[in-house]
Amino acid sequence: MLQKRKYGEEHPYWPAGPFKIRLPFIHYRWEWPETIQALVMFVVAMSAIPLLEQYLALPYEVALAYVVICGIGFMLPNLLGVPFVPGWITPALPVVLLFIGQFEPGPDAIRALVALQLVVTFIFLFMAVTRLGSTLVNNIPNSFKAGILLGAGIAAISGEIATGGRLHTTPISLTIGGLVTAYVLFSLSFRQWTEEHRWAKVIAGYGMVPGILVTMAIAWAIGEYPLPDVRWGIDLPDFAATWDYLPMTLGFPPMAVFIAAVPTAIIAYIIAFGDIIVGQSLIKRVDHLRPDEKIEVDVDRVHLVTGIRNLMHSFFAPYPGLAGPLFTGVMATIAERYRYGRGAMDSIYSGAGVFWIVGFFAMFLLPLVTFFKPALPIALSITLLITGFLCIAVAVEQIDNATSMGVAGLMGVVLAVHGAAWGLAAGFVLYMLIEFRGRGAKAVEPEEPIHVEDAPEVIADARAKES
Repeated sequence: MLQKRKYGEEHPYWPAGPFKIRLPFIHYRWEWPETIQALVMFVVAMSAIPLLEQYLALPYEVALAYVVICGIGFMLPNLLGVPFVPGWITPALPVVLLFIGQFEPGPDAIRALVALQLVVTFIFLFMAVTRLGSTLVNNIPNSFKAGILLGAGIAAISGEIATGGRLHTTPISLTIGGLVTAYVLFSLSFRQWTEEHRWAKVIAGYGMVPGILVTMAIAWAIGEYPLPDVRWGIDLPDFAATWDYLPMTLGFPPMAVFIAAVPTAIIAYIIAFGDIIVGQSLIKRVDHLRPDEKIEVDVDRVHLVTGIRNLMHSFFAPYPGLAGPLFTGVMATIAERYRYGRGAMDSIYSGAGVFWIVGFFAMFLLPLVTFFKPALPIALSITLLITGFLCIAVAVEQIDNATSMGVAGLMGVVLAVHGAAWGLAAGFVLYMLIEFRGRGAKAVEPEEPIHVEDAPEVIADARAKES
């Protein structure tokens, strides 16, 4: 490295207006664990290809070009001073698919997605310029937030387990692989093993990689997916053909489509803001363990960079996953390794930056691309199942009483079944009708349930107080 960080200071950078530019080898060192992880986890980015083929009717070569453009966007946040590993707005993906699924695959669906991504771009850039992001989201009722997350989680899981879904068509590999992934990521017993055994800590450090590899191995062994036809060389996407599938050629969407996209865009933004909060929490959990580095999380910069990425997608690669601020699974594993000191990871920027640089170049390596190509739906399914679990878990954490849970649950079901517009409308009506108590009203404390066997004592106590 040409520039080294002094103890307790922010990592070196080149100032550039609202951004802080950091480059590998100049500002931070190369991290080999993230290199290895990215050579497998890049397949999650590639898993968008089946969606692009199904919902936008793109040829494989054009879909691959879209993924490469997305990879450029993945490298931007770390380059411009955001300490997160970026990803899609994954919990919003089922809601986005419900929206674009209303349009005929091809030009109509592409224009609908362009409209949605431009609205999302506007929201992020507006919130960045006005700095209204935290104010807006903090004033949204918890039941409303939970309803959005529940709806996204239900849609994610039901799409996989429904008749015709991937879990239905390839039940053995995805069931076992999904359980392995969930166990490594969420199990309390496995978390205890990581404290006691080095091998468990190593496995946990690779996040979803073990589960994806197990799923692929089983799928190939029992014939649920075809074996790969590995080829050697460099894989070059068909960027020239991409021009025929962009709004500059197909035409921009009409105003009616922009209006129809607004509810889905609002939901996507709220979920993305939740991802920012999660990213802050992950860094806060380890920051105090590393007094050698001061980490800055500028929410306005996160908004600005995310808006720029969505704008890039709108014109050059409209994307069902949209551009989100956080790849939660990978960020969690990087933060976990960061806590073990400068010897393990020099800077949070070195871990986060190296991951997507390697992931980007992996998209061009034909042996890797052809090896994973038959199993791309596996990575997408594992991602959606884990996302569904996380959405539901986080939604429940938002709720502290049965009334709010009922509002959130009903809103979530409507959203998952009928889409964003009906979900938001149902949530607003239910909140105003059932939960809203007017300004200045005191919050209702959760009441302890009265068990049948305790009823006589409770009644006696009440009568004693009255007398």
